[in-house]
Amino acid sequence: MNSIEHKFAQYVRILGRGKKGSRSLQQEEAFEAMRMILNEEVEAVQLGAFLMLLRVKEESPEELAGFVEAARASLAQPAVAVNVDLDWSSYAGKRRHLPWFILAALLLAENGASILMHSTAGRKDNRIYTPNVMSLFGIANCTSLDEAAQQIAVDNFAFISLENFSPKLKQIMELRSLLGLRSPINTLLRMLNPLGAPHLMQGTFHPGYRPIHQQAAIHLQQDHLAVFKGEGGECERNPDGNCEVFSVHHGEASEESWPAIFKKRHLKDETMDVRRLLQVWRGETDDEYGVAAIIGTTAIALKMMDKAKSIETAESMAKQMWKNRNIIKYPYRPSP
Repeated sequence: MNSIEHKFAQYVRILGRGKKGSRSLQQEEAFEAMRMILNEEVEAVQLGAFLMLLRVKEESPEELAGFVEAARASLAQPAVAVNVDLDWSSYAGKRRHLPWFILAALLLAENGASILMHSTAGRKDNRIYTPNVMSLFGIANCTSLDEAAQQIAVDNFAFISLENFSPKLKQIMELRSLLGLRSPINTLLRMLNPLGAPHLMQGTFHPGYRPIHQQAAIHLQQDHLAVFKGEGGECERNPDGNCEVFSVHHGEASEESWPAIFKKRHLKDETMDVRRLLQVWRGETDDEYGVAAIIGTTAIALKMMDKAKSIETAESMAKQMWKNRNIIKYPYRPSP
């Protein structure tokens, strides 16, 4: 038996020494641990133990920042620099309401914001995942970050699946079927920002992760961030309830409460027919909940991007943008 300790064992030991002996990783330690993982310098049993120890204690902002730095360093960047305003992650999937946030992102892009949306499809049959919806709008799944950068330069919007720019992160994410739980990779992906956009829109399912994302953004020197409990865990404002937005602007953290748009609660969407997204964009049908979710989500982005100084102004701007949208921009296509 080899008596020489594996280099990665130290990181498992730091996390697993017990209630009194364990601690969180420092940012530099988290960076090195994730670098080793992405370079396949760890054993499978070590990776499983590491991910589950983090899952039990929940990752700290410093750990999350270190993981993100290592993941970014592993990505193949575009050959030519690209100006992207807003990074939009989408990794939860929707099962109660349609993914109205997609229309919010397209609305922002139509009004001059350059956006990268990244996502992946999960294994849950009862959820709608973003990659399965994009073809409805004729939006291609870019095969690389270089292609995404080129697409943004043309259309102000690009979509790319995780497996097309980081197969290793996708592989680790897929360990959920073996471990039975989500891992910190799900949190990392929301912060990844692969093209270095100055503005990040993030949705979480668990409210406790909002301050973790907020503080991690400060450690990463992220210029602007808005993170909130989104409908289904996606970056989508639920118009039926108050929305607490945790923000970062140039290293300063703040919180702001956005009031509910409706007093009543809307029931679960029983049909979940994604074709209705296109029909609502084209003005051929209405959806009270959906339009409010689009406008509310757009408004949060506008305020985070400093396009509006108040909630009221942001919502008014978003309503006007929705009213003036190009309803024939997306022709009908075969159902995804």
